[in-house]
Amino acid sequence: MSQFYKSAMSPRADSAAVSGSTGSAKNPKGPLKKIFMKEADASNFFRRRSRRGVKSRDEINAEQRQILAADERRREFHEEKRNEFENYAEEESDEQDERSRESTEQWREFHYDGMYPPQEYNRRSI
Repeated sequence: MSQFYKSAMSPRADSAAVSGSTGSAKNPKGPLKKIFMKEADASNFFRRRSRRGVKSRDEINAEQRQILAADERRREFHEEKRNEFENYAEEESDEQDERSRESTEQWREFHYDGMYPPQEYNRRSI
């Protein structure tokens, strides 16, 4: 295993590979061919992108999908909260209307003078 690390880190190596029981490392066949890559490609693959480095299109798209998903969750949350508050405000308003209607009806019953319409409100000014 240490031999592998030495050859993989060596600047002279053209490719990095793990020895296996099937096929030779020089001429891989079939799906094993995709495992091997040149040293320059391998170092670029494992090198971390710097903070100012250019992002790949896939990386940008993935970040945008995450941002859009978070925005959608936030929008749904606030919409739900707004609906809850609107329902609460509507119920509160209905209760207030009911209370004021009841008190108005009680006042009219108490002040009703037996005439319809009540004379107090039907008097003509002299």
